[in-house]
Amino acid sequence: MKFAMSFFSVLALIITGIIFFQYHAYSSDLETGNGDFLYSQEIEIFYRENSLDIRQHFKNLPDQKVKIKWPENAINLSCFMETEKSCDRLSDEASYFAKGEIKSQSVSYIIPIEGGLKDKMLIQNVLATLLNGEATYSIVHISTDSKIAGQWITGLPLIGQQQLALVNYTMFSGNGTIRDIYWQSANLKVQEQSSVLSIYAPGAIAKDFLKSLENLQFLNDQHIAIIQEKNPMKEHDDRLLFLPTLTAQAVEQEVVLSQIKSQYKFDNSPEWLPEVVASYLVKDTIGSEKTKEIVATLKEYMTTDQEAAWQEAMNKLGEEPITPASMDDLLTAVLGAKTSYFKLNTEQKNGTYPLFFEDDRDIYVNDALKKDVQFIHYEGQSLYTADTLLPYLGYSATEGENGYYVKSENRSFRFPKEPGFYVFNQRRYSTISEPIIKIAGHYYVEEAWLQRLFLVELQKNDGRIQVITQGQE
Repeated sequence: MKFAMSFFSVLALIITGIIFFQYHAYSSDLETGNGDFLYSQEIEIFYRENSLDIRQHFKNLPDQKVKIKWPENAINLSCFMETEKSCDRLSDEASYFAKGEIKSQSVSYIIPIEGGLKDKMLIQNVLATLLNGEATYSIVHISTDSKIAGQWITGLPLIGQQQLALVNYTMFSGNGTIRDIYWQSANLKVQEQSSVLSIYAPGAIAKDFLKSLENLQFLNDQHIAIIQEKNPMKEHDDRLLFLPTLTAQAVEQEVVLSQIKSQYKFDNSPEWLPEVVASYLVKDTIGSEKTKEIVATLKEYMTTDQEAAWQEAMNKLGEEPITPASMDDLLTAVLGAKTSYFKLNTEQKNGTYPLFFEDDRDIYVNDALKKDVQFIHYEGQSLYTADTLLPYLGYSATEGENGYYVKSENRSFRFPKEPGFYVFNQRRYSTISEPIIKIAGHYYVEEAWLQRLFLVELQKNDGRIQVITQGQE
């Protein structure tokens, strides 16, 4: 009984300690501004005298320190006295909101526009944001002088616009936030708007095109503005899309790619990698020719069970950054064999790198470890890197005009570019399989031919492969 009481006393102390440390960490997050939170915002933008005067009202702020990230070119950062307490939490240097119970705070700042508004102008990173915070809903009001004709566009749904005596007024609102706003002085109107898309075009849109949009698959319901523009902007907010022509295929591809880039984090990844992931998420291959070849290669190789497991892995991609290496880890797990398929295709600038599997056993020539020799499995063949292995066996190996040349003091081989034969010491020998093959610019020697032509013995165990030259034990 005493033992039981002692045990529960110790357990209670441990639990109390854990709760204390968790609370201490939580309190520290509140004080330092490291806690994640959600908020909403209302933004008033006035264009006057070659600048945007902005008033930004943050709502539903948490009871913790909140750091403010201002636009790089913002000036005159200050409080905006919307209510008596709308600046109580703003620090003197306007870098953060202090911990407090007041839920709403307002700021003002100016974004200079050198030379003023110009036709087809994208104004980027225009709004202040809160570190560790995510805006769940935004309302944006934009006003310009009534003498200035044109159209403002954000990624949020257009609520309405009105020409008043002194100003032209436009209002947007919807889920999430925006970074960029777009101005066009030409007659560009919203031609179609749904919960997911707004389409701005200079002229009427064909009914067949609008009908085709009803069947498109998107990854989420975040609203996107599509702007028909002959010379699309290269860099822009992921809620703004510029398309030279409006087709269902182009809309689906660009919207899905925009959504996936906002939904997932891609680190040090080529442009085709989000396309590959998107192709599996919408179950329809989209993107460049390289993307299509990669998806086709995977589908051709995988069994039905492997394809289902790979699809499930794509559906479960979470908040961790997606990289070629992380995709290789997933593919290795699904196929049950180590591969660097995505990494190699990142390095392969032209065309695609084939799918092969790497044997991670150490390679020894006689008793010396050779880290630059690789052993792979490709299309049912076991292959060694010829360029690195053959010199260790006493041969020079070079590519020439008429094939691949391998020479030692007494033995000379030529493996021609045409299949079906090789030349040994000036004599031609016919073959059914190829001793030397070239894969993505690299030469490999097939395992059985390695032993037969280059007079070596192979000894294998779970941890190493030993290549023993003739006369060596």
